[in-house]
Amino acid sequence: MKSGKKIAVVTGALGGIGTAIVDSFLSNGVVVIATIRPGSSQRATDWKKKRFDNNEHLHLLEVDVADHSSCEKLIAQVKEQFGRLDILVNNAGITRDSSIKKMSFEQWNEVINTNLTGCFNMCKLAFTLMQSNGYGRIINISSVNGQKGQFGQVNYAASKSGIYGLTKSLALEGARKGITVNSISPGYIRTEMTSKIAPKILDTIISEIPVGRMGEPEEVAETVLFLASEKSAFITGSNLAMNGGQHLY
Repeated sequence: MKSGKKIAVVTGALGGIGTAIVDSFLSNGVVVIATIRPGSSQRATDWKKKRFDNNEHLHLLEVDVADHSSCEKLIAQVKEQFGRLDILVNNAGITRDSSIKKMSFEQWNEVINTNLTGCFNMCKLAFTLMQSNGYGRIINISSVNGQKGQFGQVNYAASKSGIYGLTKSLALEGARKGITVNSISPGYIRTEMTSKIAPKILDTIISEIPVGRMGEPEEVAETVLFLASEKSAFITGSNLAMNGGQHLY
Protein backbone atom coordinates (compact mmCIF):
# COMPACT_ATOMS: atom_id res chain seq x y z
CA MET A 1 0.00 0.00 0.00
CA LYS A 2 1.17 3.52 -0.73
CA SER A 3 2.42 5.62 2.15
CA GLY A 4 0.36 8.40 3.70
CA LYS A 5 -3.05 8.52 5.30
CA LYS A 6 -5.49 5.74 4.49
CA ILE A 7 -8.48 6.68 2.38
CA ALA A 8 -11.92 5.41 3.43
CA VAL A 9 -15.38 5.63 1.94
CA VAL A 10 -18.27 5.31 4.39
CA THR A 11 -21.80 5.04 3.00
CA GLY A 12 -24.78 5.97 5.14
CA ALA A 13 -22.44 8.25 7.07
CA LEU A 14 -24.98 10.64 8.55
CA GLY A 15 -26.78 8.06 10.72
CA GLY A 16 -25.85 7.19 14.28
CA ILE A 17 -23.60 4.26 13.44
CA GLY A 18 -22.20 6.01 10.37
CA THR A 19 -21.30 9.12 12.39
CA ALA A 20 -19.49 7.01 14.98
CA ILE A 21 -17.53 5.21 12.24
CA VAL A 22 -16.51 8.50 10.64
CA ASP A 23 -15.46 9.88 14.03
CA SER A 24 -13.39 6.79 14.79
CA PHE A 25 -11.60 6.92 11.44
CA LEU A 26 -10.84 10.64 11.68
CA SER A 27 -9.53 10.18 15.23
CA ASN A 28 -7.12 7.57 13.90
CA GLY A 29 -5.71 9.60 11.02
CA VAL A 30 -7.88 8.26 8.21
CA VAL A 31 -9.14 10.52 5.43
CA VAL A 32 -12.89 9.92 5.11
CA ILE A 33 -15.22 10.33 2.16
CA ALA A 34 -18.68 10.34 3.69
CA THR A 35 -21.35 9.59 1.12
CA ILE A 36 -24.64 11.42 1.25
CA ARG A 37 -27.89 10.91 -0.60
CA PRO A 38 -28.52 13.23 -3.55
CA GLY A 39 -30.37 16.31 -2.34
CA SER A 40 -29.11 16.15 1.25
CA SER A 41 -26.09 18.42 0.86
CA GLN A 42 -27.37 21.10 3.25
CA ARG A 43 -28.06 18.59 6.00
CA ALA A 44 -24.65 17.01 5.40
CA THR A 45 -22.87 20.36 5.45
CA ASP A 46 -24.50 21.22 8.77
CA TRP A 47 -23.60 17.76 10.11
CA LYS A 48 -19.96 18.20 9.14
CA LYS A 49 -19.77 21.65 10.71
CA LYS A 50 -21.54 20.80 13.97
CA ARG A 51 -20.24 17.28 14.52
CA PHE A 52 -16.72 17.55 13.08
CA ASP A 53 -15.93 21.27 13.08
CA ASN A 54 -15.43 21.15 9.30
CA ASN A 55 -12.51 18.73 9.62
CA GLU A 56 -10.36 19.09 6.49
CA HIS A 57 -9.92 15.32 6.27
CA LEU A 58 -13.68 14.74 5.98
CA HIS A 59 -15.10 15.02 2.47
CA LEU A 60 -18.74 14.84 1.39
CA LEU A 61 -19.74 13.23 -1.91
CA GLU A 62 -23.22 12.42 -3.17
CA VAL A 63 -24.17 8.93 -4.25
CA ASP A 64 -27.26 6.82 -4.75
CA VAL A 65 -25.88 3.39 -3.88
CA ALA A 66 -28.80 1.69 -5.65
CA ASP A 67 -27.75 3.35 -8.92
CA HIS A 68 -24.64 1.73 -10.45
CA SER A 69 -23.82 4.77 -12.58
CA SER A 70 -23.95 7.00 -9.50
CA CYS A 71 -21.53 4.65 -7.74
CA GLU A 72 -19.25 4.70 -10.79
CA LYS A 73 -19.16 8.48 -10.64
CA LEU A 74 -18.32 8.40 -6.93
CA ILE A 75 -15.44 5.94 -7.27
CA ALA A 76 -14.11 7.89 -10.26
CA GLN A 77 -14.10 11.03 -8.11
CA VAL A 78 -12.28 9.18 -5.32
CA LYS A 79 -9.66 7.88 -7.76
CA GLU A 80 -9.14 11.29 -9.34
CA GLN A 81 -8.90 13.16 -6.06
CA PHE A 82 -7.04 10.64 -3.89
CA GLY A 83 -5.50 8.15 -6.30
CA ARG A 84 -6.63 5.10 -4.39
CA LEU A 85 -9.14 3.63 -1.95
CA ASP A 86 -8.01 1.63 1.07
CA ILE A 87 -11.22 1.09 3.05
CA LEU A 88 -14.88 0.73 2.13
CA VAL A 89 -17.61 0.56 4.76
CA ASN A 90 -21.03 -0.32 3.33
CA ASN A 91 -23.28 1.11 6.00
CA ALA A 92 -26.13 2.56 3.91
CA GLY A 93 -29.45 0.90 4.60
CA ILE A 94 -33.18 1.57 4.77
CA THR A 95 -36.28 -0.11 6.15
CA ARG A 96 -39.77 -0.29 4.67
CA ASP A 97 -41.47 -2.57 7.18
CA SER A 98 -44.74 -4.38 6.54
CA SER A 99 -46.20 -7.85 6.81
CA ILE A 100 -45.75 -9.74 3.55
CA LYS A 101 -49.50 -9.64 2.93
CA LYS A 102 -49.42 -5.86 2.86
CA MET A 103 -45.90 -5.36 1.49
CA SER A 104 -45.83 -3.80 -1.96
CA PHE A 105 -43.35 -4.73 -4.67
CA GLU A 106 -42.09 -1.16 -4.37
CA GLN A 107 -41.29 -1.69 -0.68
CA TRP A 108 -39.51 -4.94 -1.50
CA ASN A 109 -37.50 -3.54 -4.40
CA GLU A 110 -36.53 -0.33 -2.64
CA VAL A 111 -35.01 -2.17 0.32
CA ILE A 112 -33.28 -4.86 -1.77
CA ASN A 113 -31.92 -2.27 -4.22
CA THR A 114 -30.49 -0.06 -1.50
CA ASN A 115 -29.30 -2.59 1.07
CA LEU A 116 -28.10 -5.46 -1.11
CA THR A 117 -27.66 -4.22 -4.67
CA GLY A 118 -26.18 -1.03 -3.24
CA CYS A 119 -23.62 -3.10 -1.36
CA PHE A 120 -22.82 -5.01 -4.56
CA ASN A 121 -22.42 -1.82 -6.58
CA MET A 122 -19.97 -0.31 -4.12
CA CYS A 123 -18.06 -3.56 -3.59
CA LYS A 124 -17.67 -4.18 -7.32
CA LEU A 125 -16.26 -0.74 -8.08
CA ALA A 126 -14.16 -0.40 -4.92
CA PHE A 127 -12.74 -3.91 -5.35
CA THR A 128 -11.43 -3.04 -8.81
CA LEU A 129 -9.72 0.10 -7.51
CA MET A 130 -8.29 -1.74 -4.49
CA GLN A 131 -7.03 -4.56 -6.69
CA SER A 132 -4.98 -2.12 -8.76
CA ASN A 133 -3.18 -1.09 -5.55
CA GLY A 134 -2.90 -4.59 -4.09
CA TYR A 135 -4.59 -3.63 -0.84
CA GLY A 136 -8.06 -3.14 0.60
CA ARG A 137 -10.43 -3.55 3.50
CA ILE A 138 -14.16 -3.95 2.85
CA ILE A 139 -16.56 -4.02 5.80
CA ASN A 140 -20.25 -4.66 5.13
CA ILE A 141 -22.78 -3.76 7.80
CA SER A 142 -25.48 -6.41 8.07
CA SER A 143 -27.91 -6.92 10.98
CA VAL A 144 -28.97 -9.39 13.63
CA ASN A 145 -32.27 -9.57 11.76
CA GLY A 146 -30.42 -10.88 8.74
CA GLN A 147 -29.47 -13.86 10.92
CA LYS A 148 -32.65 -14.51 12.89
CA GLY A 149 -35.36 -12.81 10.84
CA GLN A 150 -37.94 -10.36 12.14
CA PHE A 151 -41.71 -10.09 11.85
CA GLY A 152 -42.65 -7.52 9.21
CA GLN A 153 -39.17 -7.37 7.71
CA VAL A 154 -38.98 -10.01 4.99
CA ASN A 155 -37.43 -7.39 2.67
CA TYR A 156 -34.92 -6.05 5.20
CA ALA A 157 -33.97 -9.47 6.59
CA ALA A 158 -33.49 -10.86 3.08
CA SER A 159 -31.30 -7.92 2.08
CA LYS A 160 -29.13 -8.18 5.17
CA SER A 161 -28.89 -11.98 4.93
CA GLY A 162 -27.76 -11.66 1.32
CA ILE A 163 -24.79 -9.61 2.48
CA TYR A 164 -23.29 -12.73 4.07
CA GLY A 165 -23.08 -14.62 0.77
CA LEU A 166 -21.71 -11.56 -0.99
CA THR A 167 -19.09 -11.03 1.73
CA LYS A 168 -17.88 -14.63 1.84
CA SER A 169 -17.68 -15.01 -1.93
CA LEU A 170 -15.87 -11.70 -2.45
CA ALA A 171 -13.47 -12.58 0.37
CA LEU A 172 -12.34 -15.59 -1.66
CA GLU A 173 -11.73 -13.38 -4.69
CA GLY A 174 -9.73 -10.87 -2.68
CA ALA A 175 -7.73 -13.21 -0.46
CA ARG A 176 -4.61 -13.34 -2.64
CA LYS A 177 -4.92 -9.73 -3.73
CA GLY A 178 -4.39 -8.13 -0.32
CA ILE A 179 -8.10 -7.39 0.08
CA THR A 180 -10.07 -8.63 3.08
CA VAL A 181 -13.88 -8.63 3.12
CA ASN A 182 -15.87 -9.03 6.34
CA SER A 183 -19.28 -8.20 7.76
CA ILE A 184 -20.63 -6.98 11.08
CA SER A 185 -24.12 -7.74 12.34
CA PRO A 186 -25.24 -5.21 14.96
CA GLY A 187 -28.22 -5.90 17.16
CA TYR A 188 -30.18 -3.06 18.75
CA ILE A 189 -27.90 -0.02 18.92
CA ARG A 190 -28.68 3.21 20.77
CA THR A 191 -29.31 5.64 17.91
CA GLU A 192 -31.82 8.33 16.99
CA MET A 193 -33.82 5.63 15.19
CA THR A 194 -34.13 3.33 18.21
CA SER A 195 -34.90 6.31 20.46
CA LYS A 196 -38.20 6.65 18.61
CA ILE A 197 -39.34 3.18 19.71
CA ALA A 198 -42.12 3.33 22.29
CA PRO A 199 -40.70 2.96 25.84
CA LYS A 200 -42.72 -0.18 26.62
CA ILE A 201 -41.58 -1.89 23.43
CA LEU A 202 -38.00 -0.78 24.04
CA ASP A 203 -38.10 -2.21 27.57
CA THR A 204 -39.29 -5.53 26.12
CA ILE A 205 -36.47 -5.53 23.57
CA ILE A 206 -33.83 -4.79 26.20
CA SER A 207 -35.21 -7.52 28.47
CA GLU A 208 -34.42 -10.00 25.68
CA ILE A 209 -30.78 -8.90 25.42
CA PRO A 210 -28.67 -10.99 27.83
CA VAL A 211 -26.21 -8.17 28.61
CA GLY A 212 -29.18 -6.05 29.66
CA ARG A 213 -28.67 -3.02 27.43
CA MET A 214 -28.51 -1.81 23.85
CA GLY A 215 -25.20 -1.42 22.11
CA GLU A 216 -23.53 1.92 21.50
CA PRO A 217 -22.61 3.23 18.03
CA GLU A 218 -19.03 3.66 19.21
CA GLU A 219 -18.80 -0.07 19.90
CA VAL A 220 -19.70 -0.83 16.31
CA ALA A 221 -17.24 1.81 15.13
CA GLU A 222 -14.40 0.27 17.13
CA THR A 223 -15.09 -3.10 15.52
CA VAL A 224 -15.06 -1.49 12.07
CA LEU A 225 -11.76 0.19 12.93
CA PHE A 226 -10.27 -3.17 13.91
CA LEU A 227 -11.39 -4.87 10.68
CA ALA A 228 -9.97 -1.93 8.72
CA SER A 229 -6.57 -2.21 10.43
CA GLU A 230 -3.45 -4.27 9.82
CA LYS A 231 -4.27 -6.23 12.98
CA SER A 232 -7.10 -8.02 11.16
CA ALA A 233 -5.10 -9.07 8.09
CA PHE A 234 -5.76 -12.79 8.73
CA ILE A 235 -9.53 -12.27 9.08
CA THR A 236 -11.57 -12.45 5.89
CA GLY A 237 -14.96 -13.86 4.95
CA SER A 238 -16.06 -13.57 8.57
CA ASN A 239 -19.08 -12.06 10.29
CA LEU A 240 -18.83 -10.46 13.72
CA ALA A 241 -22.14 -10.53 15.60
CA MET A 242 -22.66 -7.57 17.96
CA ASN A 243 -25.99 -8.15 19.64
CA GLY A 244 -25.30 -8.54 23.35
CA GLY A 245 -26.07 -12.26 23.19
CA GLN A 246 -29.59 -11.70 21.80
CA HIS A 247 -28.94 -14.16 18.99
CA LEU A 248 -26.20 -16.79 19.14
CA TYR A 249 -25.32 -18.11 15.71
